[in-house]
Amino acid sequence: MRLLGTIAPDRPLLVVAVREEAAHLDDLLPVLLTGIGKVNAAVALATVLAQGEKPSEVVNLGTAGALRPGLEGTHHVAQVIQHDLDTPALYALTGRNYGAPLVVSKGDGPVLATGDLFVSEEAARERLARHADLVDMEGYAVATVAHRAGVPVRLVKHVSDEAGEGAVRTWKESVDDCARHLADWVSQQGW
Repeated sequence: MRLLGTIAPDRPLLVVAVREEAAHLDDLLPVLLTGIGKVNAAVALATVLAQGEKPSEVVNLGTAGALRPGLEGTHHVAQVIQHDLDTPALYALTGRNYGAPLVVSKGDGPVLATGDLFVSEEAARERLARHADLVDMEGYAVATVAHRAGVPVRLVKHVSDEAGEGAVRTWKESVDDCARHLADWVSQQGW
Protein backbone atom coordinates (compact mmCIF):
# COMPACT_ATOMS: atom_id res chain seq x y z
CA MET A 1 0.00 0.00 0.00
CA ARG A 2 1.25 3.44 -0.89
CA LEU A 3 -0.58 6.78 -0.87
CA LEU A 4 0.83 9.35 -3.27
CA GLY A 5 -0.40 12.87 -2.52
CA THR A 6 -2.85 14.17 0.05
CA ILE A 7 -6.53 13.34 0.32
CA ALA A 8 -8.83 16.38 0.36
CA PRO A 9 -12.63 16.64 0.52
CA ASP A 10 -12.79 18.61 -2.74
CA ARG A 11 -10.91 16.06 -4.85
CA PRO A 12 -11.35 12.41 -5.78
CA LEU A 13 -9.01 9.68 -4.61
CA LEU A 14 -7.73 7.51 -7.45
CA VAL A 15 -7.38 3.89 -6.34
CA VAL A 16 -5.18 1.65 -8.47
CA ALA A 17 -3.82 -1.83 -7.77
CA VAL A 18 -0.28 -1.56 -9.13
CA ARG A 19 2.12 1.13 -10.28
CA GLU A 20 2.05 -0.18 -13.85
CA GLU A 21 -1.62 0.83 -14.09
CA ALA A 22 -0.84 4.28 -12.63
CA ALA A 23 2.28 4.91 -14.72
CA HIS A 24 0.89 7.87 -16.66
CA LEU A 25 -1.20 9.60 -14.00
CA ASP A 26 0.03 13.07 -13.12
CA ASP A 27 0.48 14.20 -9.53
CA LEU A 28 -2.53 16.55 -9.42
CA LEU A 29 -4.75 14.03 -7.63
CA PRO A 30 -3.97 11.64 -4.79
CA VAL A 31 -3.36 8.05 -5.88
CA LEU A 32 -3.61 5.02 -3.63
CA LEU A 33 -1.65 1.98 -4.81
CA THR A 34 -3.32 -0.95 -3.04
CA GLY A 35 -1.56 -4.04 -4.29
CA ILE A 36 -3.30 -6.87 -6.13
CA GLY A 37 -6.42 -8.62 -4.87
CA LYS A 38 -9.52 -8.01 -2.78
CA VAL A 39 -7.80 -8.14 0.62
CA ASN A 40 -5.07 -5.68 -0.34
CA ALA A 41 -7.59 -3.31 -1.94
CA ALA A 42 -9.98 -3.42 1.03
CA VAL A 43 -7.29 -2.99 3.68
CA ALA A 44 -5.53 -0.16 1.85
CA LEU A 45 -8.67 1.86 1.16
CA ALA A 46 -10.18 1.28 4.61
CA THR A 47 -6.90 2.34 6.22
CA VAL A 48 -6.63 5.66 4.37
CA LEU A 49 -10.33 6.49 4.74
CA ALA A 50 -10.10 5.88 8.50
CA GLN A 51 -7.09 8.16 8.93
CA GLY A 52 -8.70 11.52 8.31
CA GLU A 53 -10.15 13.52 5.43
CA LYS A 54 -12.43 11.70 3.06
CA PRO A 55 -12.22 12.44 -0.67
CA SER A 56 -15.13 13.77 -2.74
CA GLU A 57 -15.29 10.32 -4.32
CA VAL A 58 -13.26 7.16 -4.83
CA VAL A 59 -12.39 6.30 -8.42
CA ASN A 60 -11.04 2.79 -8.93
CA LEU A 61 -8.97 2.77 -12.12
CA GLY A 62 -7.50 -0.39 -13.55
CA THR A 63 -7.24 -3.04 -16.16
CA ALA A 64 -9.84 -5.74 -16.71
CA GLY A 65 -10.20 -8.87 -18.74
CA ALA A 66 -12.99 -9.01 -21.33
CA LEU A 67 -15.33 -11.94 -20.83
CA ARG A 68 -17.23 -11.30 -24.07
CA PRO A 69 -15.88 -11.02 -27.61
CA GLY A 70 -15.47 -7.51 -28.92
CA LEU A 71 -15.25 -5.73 -25.58
CA GLU A 72 -12.41 -3.25 -25.64
CA GLY A 73 -11.64 0.26 -24.49
CA THR A 74 -12.54 2.08 -21.29
CA HIS A 75 -15.74 1.21 -19.42
CA HIS A 76 -17.72 2.71 -16.53
CA VAL A 77 -18.93 -0.27 -14.53
CA ALA A 78 -22.63 -0.29 -13.61
CA GLN A 79 -22.64 -3.31 -11.29
CA VAL A 80 -19.96 -5.40 -9.61
CA ILE A 81 -20.19 -8.95 -8.29
CA GLN A 82 -17.81 -11.33 -6.52
CA HIS A 83 -17.10 -14.42 -8.57
CA ASP A 84 -15.19 -16.33 -5.91
CA LEU A 85 -17.68 -16.18 -3.04
CA ASP A 86 -20.34 -18.90 -2.91
CA THR A 87 -23.20 -16.61 -1.91
CA PRO A 88 -25.99 -19.22 -2.30
CA ALA A 89 -24.15 -21.75 -0.10
CA LEU A 90 -23.47 -19.13 2.58
CA TYR A 91 -27.13 -18.12 2.53
CA ALA A 92 -28.17 -21.77 2.92
CA LEU A 93 -25.81 -22.09 5.90
CA THR A 94 -26.59 -18.84 7.69
CA GLY A 95 -29.82 -17.43 6.29
CA ARG A 96 -27.93 -14.19 5.55
CA ASN A 97 -26.82 -12.81 2.22
CA TYR A 98 -23.10 -12.12 1.92
CA GLY A 99 -21.55 -10.60 -1.16
CA ALA A 100 -24.65 -9.32 -2.92
CA PRO A 101 -24.12 -7.49 -6.23
CA LEU A 102 -23.33 -3.79 -5.83
CA VAL A 103 -24.67 -1.09 -8.13
CA VAL A 104 -21.94 1.50 -8.63
CA SER A 105 -23.52 3.64 -11.35
CA LYS A 106 -26.84 4.05 -13.00
CA GLY A 107 -27.03 3.20 -16.65
CA ASP A 108 -26.20 0.38 -18.95
CA GLY A 109 -22.51 -0.11 -18.21
CA PRO A 110 -20.96 -3.54 -17.96
CA VAL A 111 -21.11 -5.95 -15.04
CA LEU A 112 -17.69 -6.51 -13.46
CA ALA A 113 -16.82 -9.78 -11.71
CA THR A 114 -14.15 -9.42 -9.02
CA GLY A 115 -12.19 -12.26 -7.50
CA ASP A 116 -8.76 -13.31 -6.35
CA LEU A 117 -8.17 -15.31 -9.50
CA PHE A 118 -6.30 -13.97 -12.52
CA VAL A 119 -8.51 -15.50 -15.20
CA SER A 120 -6.25 -17.19 -17.72
CA GLU A 121 -8.15 -20.39 -18.49
CA GLU A 122 -11.00 -20.73 -20.97
CA ALA A 123 -13.22 -22.72 -18.57
CA ALA A 124 -13.09 -19.95 -15.96
CA ARG A 125 -13.72 -17.32 -18.61
CA GLU A 126 -16.78 -19.16 -19.92
CA ARG A 127 -18.17 -19.67 -16.40
CA LEU A 128 -17.79 -15.99 -15.53
CA ALA A 129 -19.19 -14.79 -18.87
CA ARG A 130 -22.59 -16.20 -17.85
CA HIS A 131 -22.86 -13.47 -15.20
CA ALA A 132 -20.50 -10.63 -16.16
CA ASP A 133 -18.83 -8.73 -18.98
CA LEU A 134 -15.46 -7.88 -17.40
CA VAL A 135 -13.26 -9.39 -14.70
CA ASP A 136 -10.78 -7.83 -12.28
CA MET A 137 -9.29 -8.48 -8.85
CA GLU A 138 -10.12 -5.34 -6.79
CA GLY A 139 -13.34 -3.60 -7.89
CA TYR A 140 -15.80 -5.28 -5.51
CA ALA A 141 -13.56 -4.64 -2.51
CA VAL A 142 -13.07 -0.97 -3.39
CA ALA A 143 -16.81 -0.47 -3.95
CA THR A 144 -17.68 -2.20 -0.66
CA VAL A 145 -15.28 -0.10 1.41
CA ALA A 146 -16.36 3.16 -0.24
CA HIS A 147 -20.06 2.34 0.24
CA ARG A 148 -19.53 1.50 3.92
CA ALA A 149 -17.55 4.72 4.43
CA GLY A 150 -20.30 6.75 2.76
CA VAL A 151 -18.06 7.91 -0.08
CA PRO A 152 -19.32 7.86 -3.69
CA VAL A 153 -17.45 5.39 -5.87
CA ARG A 154 -16.84 4.82 -9.57
CA LEU A 155 -15.14 1.84 -11.19
CA VAL A 156 -13.42 2.67 -14.48
CA LYS A 157 -11.75 -0.24 -16.23
CA HIS A 158 -9.75 -0.48 -19.45
CA VAL A 159 -9.73 -3.84 -21.21
CA SER A 160 -6.23 -5.30 -21.20
CA ASP A 161 -6.85 -8.86 -22.36
CA GLU A 162 -9.50 -11.45 -23.18
CA ALA A 163 -9.36 -13.23 -19.81
CA GLY A 164 -8.44 -16.59 -21.22
CA GLU A 165 -5.40 -18.40 -22.47
CA GLY A 166 -2.68 -15.88 -23.21
CA ALA A 167 -4.07 -13.33 -20.73
CA VAL A 168 -0.82 -13.15 -18.74
CA ARG A 169 1.22 -12.38 -21.86
CA THR A 170 -1.39 -9.97 -23.18
CA TRP A 171 -1.63 -8.06 -19.87
CA LYS A 172 2.14 -7.61 -19.74
CA GLU A 173 2.15 -6.33 -23.32
CA SER A 174 -0.85 -4.03 -22.96
CA VAL A 175 -0.66 -2.61 -19.43
CA ASP A 176 1.32 0.50 -20.40
CA ASP A 177 -1.13 1.35 -23.19
CA CYS A 178 -4.03 0.75 -20.77
CA ALA A 179 -2.38 3.07 -18.25
CA ARG A 180 -2.19 5.80 -20.93
CA HIS A 181 -5.89 5.42 -21.72
CA LEU A 182 -6.81 5.57 -18.02
CA ALA A 183 -4.65 8.69 -17.53
CA ASP A 184 -6.34 10.27 -20.57
CA TRP A 185 -9.75 9.50 -19.05
CA VAL A 186 -8.70 11.17 -15.79
CA SER A 187 -7.43 14.29 -17.61
CA GLN A 188 -10.77 14.60 -19.45
CA GLN A 189 -12.72 14.76 -16.16
CA GLY A 190 -11.65 18.31 -15.39
CA TRP A 191 -10.72 17.73 -11.78
